[in-house]
Amino acid sequence: MDRRKFIKSSVSTSVALGLGPYLLTSNAMDRVKDKTIGVIGLDTSHSVAFSKIINQATEGSPLSGFRITHAFPQGSADIESSVSRIPGYTEDMKALGVTISPSIESLLENVDFVLLETNDGRPHLAQAMKVFEAGKPVFIDKPVAASLEDVIKIFAAAEKYNVPMFSCSSLRFSPTTQEAASGNKIGKIIGADTFSPSKLEPTHPDFYWYGIHGIESLFTLMGKGCKTVRRTAGNGMDVVVGEWADGRIGTFRGIREGHQTYGGTAYGTTGVAAAGLYEGYEHLVVEIVKFFKSGIPPVSKEETLEIYAFMTAADISKAKGGKAVKIADVLKKAGA
Repeated sequence: MDRRKFIKSSVSTSVALGLGPYLLTSNAMDRVKDKTIGVIGLDTSHSVAFSKIINQATEGSPLSGFRITHAFPQGSADIESSVSRIPGYTEDMKALGVTISPSIESLLENVDFVLLETNDGRPHLAQAMKVFEAGKPVFIDKPVAASLEDVIKIFAAAEKYNVPMFSCSSLRFSPTTQEAASGNKIGKIIGADTFSPSKLEPTHPDFYWYGIHGIESLFTLMGKGCKTVRRTAGNGMDVVVGEWADGRIGTFRGIREGHQTYGGTAYGTTGVAAAGLYEGYEHLVVEIVKFFKSGIPPVSKEETLEIYAFMTAADISKAKGGKAVKIADVLKKAGA
């Protein structure tokens, strides 16, 4: 229906019901033209945080014209730290005016775009297939999946159905990291060290669950092109060393004991800078909305696949006592 006709019809209905001609506020009229976003999975704080950022955005902001309208709550079925969050986050979403859908299929009937937020990566392939079949552009929150094989299948399915998608950690778009990676502050990056909390979850490869944050920062700085990975594993931490094809070295320290935070150092041709900091979700959310508008992923499939191959190679290296593992071999074995 034409927007003006919709507004006129709504006002007429309001008058007929005795509610007055001004029931449809200017804010409500603005929402008539909003692009709608659905959230799949309410077992992570990201679902609520992203929805607040988008739904409470001010007029004229980069997020104007978009609104989270529907959510499907079920995420993980058996990870207690995720399952226990669903009831509370469902109520939080209702408080934001979000409709709770009974199924993914019903959600997809009512939205233009999708945030696949399920904290558990294992159901992502099945969930993403429904999104691709419906033709809805999607951001898949970390981890893309719980295995490299499924990550590869998800990207292949997106290409098969010609549906735009991307995935990354929010740390990729932290301003300090982006500034260091740009080349404008410290010149070309010649190496980097990053660190982050690295809690483990038995159902996922070690770094897929949480260490991915610091590894995403490492790749944001270094770019793709890592050839070999070596991992030294300790009781409360891990150190992973990647060697890039051009001879550069990048390291990641995953922290499980003691003070846990995010950070790192970028080494450039003209200077050294801090990087890898957590600086809020807003920067990622803005990039997601830009992606929904353009259909152009801000992170390439190739780089994302390399990140997951890096993490998988680190597990293989650990099992081999710290021996170097080739990224190309890992990708080939997984079916890339």
